[in-house]
This record gives sequence, C-alpha cells and structure tokens, in this order.
Amino acid sequence: MGAAAAWQLARRGAEVVVHEQFELEHARGSSHGRSRIVRLSYPDPSWVRLAEEARGGWAELEAETGRTLLELHGLVEVASSPEVTSAAGLTAEGVEHRFLSPEEARALGIVIPDGWVALHEPSGGIARADLALAAFLDAARVRGARVQERSPVDDLDALDADVVVVTAGAWIGRFFPDLPLKVTRESVAFFRYDAPPLPSVVELDERSAHAFFALHDPVHGLKAGAHHAGVEAYPAAVADPDPALVARIAAWVSERLPLADSSPLGAETCLYTTTPDECFVLERRGRLVIGSACSGHGFKFAPAVGERLANLALA
Repeated sequence: MGAAAAWQLARRGAEVVVHEQFELEHARGSSHGRSRIVRLSYPDPSWVRLAEEARGGWAELEAETGRTLLELHGLVEVASSPEVTSAAGLTAEGVEHRFLSPEEARALGIVIPDGWVALHEPSGGIARADLALAAFLDAARVRGARVQERSPVDDLDALDADVVVVTAGAWIGRFFPDLPLKVTRESVAFFRYDAPPLPSVVELDERSAHAFFALHDPVHGLKAGAHHAGVEAYPAAVADPDPALVARIAAWVSERLPLADSSPLGAETCLYTTTPDECFVLERRGRLVIGSACSGHGFKFAPAVGERLANLALA
C-alpha cells in the first residue's frame, strides 16, 4: 500500500520519500511472495466496486511500466450453498459469473463435495506480487520518488515532511495503539502442479468467509493456505511455518485439487493485520495519513487504496 501511494503521489508531482525498515524484497511482512489472488467476487457490492476500480489502476500501472502484473486464469468459489457465495454481489454489479456442474469443476481440476456448489468468475486470477511491488516503486522513482531501504522510522514527529503516510502493516500498532487490530502469523505451502494454471480457488465457510484458498504459483505451480488460521504474533519476531497447519493445507489440497502433488515442496509465513470487520483503516489525523490493516485481503486493491491515500495526503 505504501508503494502504491508513493506511485500515486509521485504522479501528482509530490516530492516523495519511501522509508522501508528492511530490504525491499524482505519476507517479514504481508506483501512478499510471487502471487496473490485477484477477484471481483465479494458478497457485498461495495467491495465488488472497489475491486473493479482497482482493476483500472492495475491496467494503468501495466501500461505505464510495460509489465504484465495480472494473470487472469479465473476464480472458483466452493461453498455449501449458492447463498454463501458471492453471486449476489456479482449479480448486483453485472459481473460475469455462473455456477459450474461438478463435472465442469472437475475439468478445471477442482473436486467439490456432494451437494456443494462451485461459482466461476472468469475475471479472477492472480497478481504477480513481487513484480507488482517493483512496478509501483519503479514507476514512482521515474517521477522522482526516493526509496530508502533499511531505513526504519521510530518517531513520526521527527520526519521532515508536510504529510506522513504510514503504511506499516503489522507494525502500525506501534504508532497508533488505539486501533483495534489483531496480528496473526499465517502459513502457506507450495505444491507441484504440472497442469495448465489452475483458476484461483476459494473455499467459503457458512459465514461466507474464506476457509482455504489455492492459486497459481509461477515456480512450483500451486500455492495454498488456510485463511485466518494462524496464531497471534508479535511482528518483530521471526517464526517458521506451523507444521500442523501445513498438514491441514496439504490434506485439503489432496481432497480438492487431485491434479496437484499433495506433498508440500516448501512453506512460508506472512502476517495478517486484521480489524474486527475486516475493513481497511484509511484516515487522516493531522499531518499523519493511516493506510493499514488490510485484513488478509488487501493486495488486489492496492492501486485503489494508493489513490485514496494520495487523496488524503494532498487534501
């Protein structure tokens, strides 16, 4: 989100300095890795509209940098009933989708339980996360932004700036302890998948919340995880993936995605910083603009969030 905000601010002629406490490609936060799910599928039409807005921003960034950042192999929601899926939100916004038969789902490499449904959104897929982060920052640099690695900020008041945009992820509570946030360390695993790229897969629970997910990985073929399944964590601590959780993810892959080799090739962690309602915190307090707490589903919205943060900064 900070990289997206830097791009938007630099486009508008602002003098921008980006401070990154670690190196740019570090794996201790929430934005590292090769891929993230992109989708328009949300039960709430307001989220569908924000996702559509972000798509326009992704297209602008791709055109500006000459890089392909989204790979749209489709998305399939697996759920116990149609009411649990995003069908209502997609219908309200006129987004193409349809329910698949079990045979059609299996043809895509997905096995659904008896009596369950599979909703297909052709416009879903992945964002190439590492390439996207580099594209945001490179596009900002072209317009004069300075990016400083290994430049931790401990005192916001000490920064010589008219406005400070704080996109500190799991560290945001250090600066704003009043925010109601929960930080968890999540585990994802990688699997060999030699078939053509699988659509992104999201399995929903009875609250229409994500339970498990899978998506294309450019190296191994498949990345999978359990959503909001990790334990509370202190962001400065470093910990290995949870073996029990990796085993649960592998069992789910074996059951739902039979074309994958369900023996994990590796695993890694990432941090979720979550608000009670899983909405984002985008607000201004004096000269400080807060952009954080993306609740485990923010990456796809980065261009739209960056624009909102730039609007707040320049207001």
